[in-house]
Amino acid sequence: MLHLGTLLAVVVYFWTDICEIAQGLGAVLKRKHKNLPQVKLFLLIILASIPTGLMGILFKDWFESFFSKPKLVGGMLLITGLVLWITRFAKKEGKPLEQIGWFDAILIGIAQGAAIIPGISRSGATISTGLFCGLDRELSGKFSFLLSIPAILGATLLEFRKIDMASELGTVLIGTAVAFGVGILALTFLMKIIKMGRIFNFSYYCCGMGILMIILL
Repeated sequence: MLHLGTLLAVVVYFWTDICEIAQGLGAVLKRKHKNLPQVKLFLLIILASIPTGLMGILFKDWFESFFSKPKLVGGMLLITGLVLWITRFAKKEGKPLEQIGWFDAILIGIAQGAAIIPGISRSGATISTGLFCGLDRELSGKFSFLLSIPAILGATLLEFRKIDMASELGTVLIGTAVAFGVGILALTFLMKIIKMGRIFNFSYYCCGMGILMIILL
């Protein structure tokens, strides 16, 4: 339910982009236009979602077993920090949407699937992979969060049947609402950081938390 709150935040923040994708799909279905960039973005998101979905289905239980191994989670935070730090060497001027290939999308989808592992940041992994693939900074961030929509929606639907909210509906809704509000603020802040090319600054936090977990737990 907390993820559902952040999903709603992503939908609201990128509402214009989502509408443009819908309009592009409508134009193609009506055979008014072909090869629209919005349609290509949609197809790349679907393509990238395939490895994410397969990894989630095949390795979900194994990944979730890491929650009981805090030192391992600390190690994953260190890996996240290292990956984020390396982004400082990514190109300032990256590829536009028209130049993104199917292989780039698959790699980003694999990065999102790996983020099921506790300690691996989903946004950090996907944005970094996008930058390593040579994508434009803003496009890397946009693609990462648009890609989160099918992933979070799918996970929410899979887990929703397990939820018994009858006695705690108020608490659940409050948590979802707070996640939505914080999600909007975080997206606004993070997209500015991405455009500035300063996402590597988060590496110091991840590494610090990872070291603390390994030492203290």
